Amino acid sequence: MEKNNKNRHVVETTVEGEAWSNALKKTFDKNKKNIKMDGFRPGKVPFEMYVKKNGYDSLFYEASDLVVQEAFEKVLKDENLEPVARPLVNIKEVDKDKITFEFTVITKPDVNIKKYKDLKIKKDKLEVTKEEIDHEIEHLLEHYAELVIKDGKVESGDTAIIDYEGSIDGVPFDGGKAENYSLVIGSNTFIPGFEDQLIGMEKETEKDIKVTFPEDYHAENLKGKEAIFKVKLHEIKVKKNRELDADFFEDLGMEGVDSKESLESEIKEHLETHKKEDIENKFVDEVMEAISKNTDVDIPDEMVEDEVDSLMRRTEQNLRYQGITLDLYYQFTKTTEADLRNQLEKQAFQNVLYRLILEEIIKLEKIEATDEDVDKYLEETSQKFNTTKENLLKEYGSRDNVKYDVEVRKAFDKLTEYNEAK
Repeated sequence: MEKNNKNRHVVETTVEGEAWSNALKKTFDKNKKNIKMDGFRPGKVPFEMYVKKNGYDSLFYEASDLVVQEAFEKVLKDENLEPVARPLVNIKEVDKDKITFEFTVITKPDVNIKKYKDLKIKKDKLEVTKEEIDHEIEHLLEHYAELVIKDGKVESGDTAIIDYEGSIDGVPFDGGKAENYSLVIGSNTFIPGFEDQLIGMEKETEKDIKVTFPEDYHAENLKGKEAIFKVKLHEIKVKKNRELDADFFEDLGMEGVDSKESLESEIKEHLETHKKEDIENKFVDEVMEAISKNTDVDIPDEMVEDEVDSLMRRTEQNLRYQGITLDLYYQFTKTTEADLRNQLEKQAFQNVLYRLILEEIIKLEKIEATDEDVDKYLEETSQKFNTTKENLLKEYGSRDNVKYDVEVRKAFDKLTEYNEAK
């Protein structure tokens, strides 16, 4: 075994004999229904006839996939290695008798934490002010405000109910037409200048609105083009503020909330819960940052790259929830996949660093999650998120993953105990 640094292990292993022969035949059997050869019906070509005419080369690629995982697991066992990143796989040599793989295995680096106790980090005080409670109530009143029809002219902040049709040089374009569209004036959701030109219009009047599409507009055929929108205004609506009355409390649908006092109490409890979580997260971040400055570790690039891949998948999933694809995101932000990966690299490095630190603290403190700890966590968390333990376990993938999470939480508890300034 050759090592090109302490945590990078380059290992060769060969699959030969019956194991390799079986892989070649399985590959042939999987594809033989599509093999055509004079004198044989489809799917009836003998293996020996096929390789005599076509050689073994056409089977090597798929056959290598059949044996690579078992070969890798054998390497890990024989060399007693625990990988922390995806291995690099290279086929060094292949013929009809054998295949030789070269695996580059990345293992966990040594972590030297010089100090993780008595850091004396101050935790923010939990406080909810009357102003914050009043602000939340105002937000609720605005959220539940009703739109009512008003007379007069359109003003900023009003909602205009309009028909519109856009054209360039007299020719309508796709996506430029709508009927009974509700547009909040001042929301800046339309092309710059469009909403401003609606101000002063009266209901059941029409107007031609001239605008120029921005140079960075997402539709290529409209960038920088001058357009005219024929607009007809049907109605003007304005928000009517709600009162803290019985109808409002009924619309809120909050259990036990039927007065201003009970609403204030509910909001205070809600704010305290979220502030407490924010305070804990800030404290943990400050503790981890302080420990990282007292830690020596040489993190392999492959660990960071794997974490970037994970963050990329998470970003894509979050965008998908908003109905946006990654390609569309790149168009909107004028960035590329490489740009996004570069942006995520700093976060990825920190994630890996903090994970290595926590795993070392778990080892130093001899932290272990028992079966009872795991069961208790599954029970409490499933109740918190209104799901079943079975569904939660499925999300985690395995009890070992839950066990790891519980141990990390215990490590955080230890760090809080050791480092909070009294």
